[in-house]
Amino acid sequence: TSISMGTVHDTNCSHPSCWWGEYVAGLKLISCNSIHFLCLPPSEVDSQQNMSPEHSSINIILFGALAKDYSESVSQGDMLLVTGFSVGNSPTAQKDKLHACNLQLAGNDAWMYVSTCLGRGSYAVKVVKYTYVPLSDLKPGVVVNVYAVVTFFKQPFRTKGTDYCSTLKITDQSNKKVGCTIFCDKLEEHPKIFKMGDIIRLHRVKTQLFNGAISLLTSHGFSVVTFDGMVGSPVIPRTSSESFKFGEEDCQVVEALRTWAANQSLVPAQPCVPLSAVQPTTYFDLTCQLLAKAPVDSSCTLLKVWDGSKCPHPLLDVFVEPNTLEGSPTLSKDMANLTANVLVYDNHVEVARQFKPGSYLRIYNLHAVPGASRLPSNDSVQSDQTGHLGFHLHGGTSYGRGLRVLPEDSPDILDLKKILETFSESDINDSSMFEVWSTPPESFGIPLQSASYSDTCCMCIGVERTCDHTVEQVSLAEVKSRSPPQVFHVQVQLKSYQPQRLYQSLKLFCHKCKTIRDVPDDVTVGGLFSEAQKDVGPCNNGYWTLVLPLPREPPSESPSRTLTLLMSRATLEETCRIASAYSNIVPVTSPQGTMTPLDLSAPFLFRGTKRYYGCKQCSQLKVGESLGEGVDVWDEKSVAEALGVQLLQYGLLMKLELQDGTGFLEALLWRDAESFFHVSAEDAAADQEAQDRVQETMDRLCPPGSSTAERPWMDLCLSAYTVEENGQRRACYQICHTGTRVGSLHTP
Repeated sequence: TSISMGTVHDTNCSHPSCWWGEYVAGLKLISCNSIHFLCLPPSEVDSQQNMSPEHSSINIILFGALAKDYSESVSQGDMLLVTGFSVGNSPTAQKDKLHACNLQLAGNDAWMYVSTCLGRGSYAVKVVKYTYVPLSDLKPGVVVNVYAVVTFFKQPFRTKGTDYCSTLKITDQSNKKVGCTIFCDKLEEHPKIFKMGDIIRLHRVKTQLFNGAISLLTSHGFSVVTFDGMVGSPVIPRTSSESFKFGEEDCQVVEALRTWAANQSLVPAQPCVPLSAVQPTTYFDLTCQLLAKAPVDSSCTLLKVWDGSKCPHPLLDVFVEPNTLEGSPTLSKDMANLTANVLVYDNHVEVARQFKPGSYLRIYNLHAVPGASRLPSNDSVQSDQTGHLGFHLHGGTSYGRGLRVLPEDSPDILDLKKILETFSESDINDSSMFEVWSTPPESFGIPLQSASYSDTCCMCIGVERTCDHTVEQVSLAEVKSRSPPQVFHVQVQLKSYQPQRLYQSLKLFCHKCKTIRDVPDDVTVGGLFSEAQKDVGPCNNGYWTLVLPLPREPPSESPSRTLTLLMSRATLEETCRIASAYSNIVPVTSPQGTMTPLDLSAPFLFRGTKRYYGCKQCSQLKVGESLGEGVDVWDEKSVAEALGVQLLQYGLLMKLELQDGTGFLEALLWRDAESFFHVSAEDAAADQEAQDRVQETMDRLCPPGSSTAERPWMDLCLSAYTVEENGQRRACYQICHTGTRVGSLHTP
């Protein structure tokens, strides 16, 4: 929204709007951190001779980084657009006879765009160019911009004052090594450096001579951007600033530094050590996922982490009160050595307590300590843990010691996520898997009509393994006689399965907290919509209110208009009808004048006939915020991210009773259920044809009213593991790496 000269009158207030005008005269360097412009609104240029000065011109004052950037970039006659300014009283109004107010630009929210005149009324945007100085050319006492490779760094730590401080050592193609000290009052303004070899861009750092060597120190207007240093990885800027500049030339500089650093062996070949390679008494960096955390005392916090690899040494078990533990405490007993107990001490405790289970971490200079250490509340279990390996992050920042959260899209965790997702999917071995057989209300969807045996017996089906395991086929009796964890190949028939109504096998699963929940039925969801209508108040977020005609046609899977709508005061039926015409419908409410999504028991997004749900435990709703900007494609993932919702995944969960003449065995079908049926669980939740395929498959494997001799034999891969219930451990089984195919009957 552009404002006119006549409306500039509020004193000492911020304006999110913008003002544009022509720079006519008077560039004046007030100090090293501020400059002064005299500007004229363009609508008043032609009539300025008929106007009094106080109505025709206004002073603009730039502070800090803006003053430095634009002091040599603006010429008389340029057009200026300013935004994020504050309006203040002009102390020179009586003297210069100009407008009584001035526009003041300072901080990250303020910005100015400059266009230069090309003649005949056309303008081209001016780009502020930065000059970067090689480290070997640095002179003391000047403010410079530099690009460099990080060779050493320490995580930010709190100073005795109000600032945080971080230190680094950097180098570039000149082979000059320079130290840098960064002071910022906000932790997020420090450089986001994850490992040695990362690329850093520093703007407005001051050079100084310290102990005979040049070093860099933050100065007024300082800004920093970092990049991953791995050759071939995407050039993605990492910064908290919303107004940084980054173009093709910057991309070329980053790529050149990456290549040079790789040839100089500046990047460690293995920046982190997996748990499987850890040796006692060593110090190492660890990339891992946080499973759980708990305070031990005021100077120590316990982090339970894993990286998908198994430590060759027995690991120390640290006892904490169960009610103090946040997150999933451990994996299965058979995989105890996948979970490492990390004890974080002193200045790192404040950082560690802000972490959330499920986050990916990098821990620097972690110490592998052999033998049971003296720990608070751990005396009772130390006697039998002599020689067990513990992990300590000692206090202080020596040798770069510290820890931080890695972003979900970091290239450093791509391989780790693939490993952990494999475990997470195959090792869902807690007792909750056997507690999710609760039947949802039958009003959810339309129960499928079971095909008769006469209709399906002529359409034969086979079940075959798709794995590469080189194990011998065994009987069910032998499977039950062996101890988990193991993988078995068996040839069996299906005796029975649950649930009989297959729409009840649809579940919602959170990959972050590993919880499973039922898909709510229409009665439940409709009730949530009705309750939300009672709680709707006037919304003061400034959203548009749209009056939409309800489509007459039934919902379709491919809406005709690609538009994301935030909609309130609609019933479930109305929402479904509107979703047939618009690609993304987000139901919202505004109980206290602030727009927010509905209770996450209801879908947070409708797309045609598909509905998407969020996890109540892991979501962090962005209440009152608009959808994200700069998103090219709006799908369920981008909408969930914009709303702060942890997206739940659809899954198929069934319990199959198997038989082979030597006995019976119950096994779950979960991880590979979609490949088993060749059906997407998301499609099965919205598409009748997909539901029919699942039903037809089960009717062929276990025809209604058939005898055992009439049922086909199946070649299955079974994964065996243990779960603990009420202090008792028992073996459980899951079907994996197996798929169905239509063909001739398979006989043993």
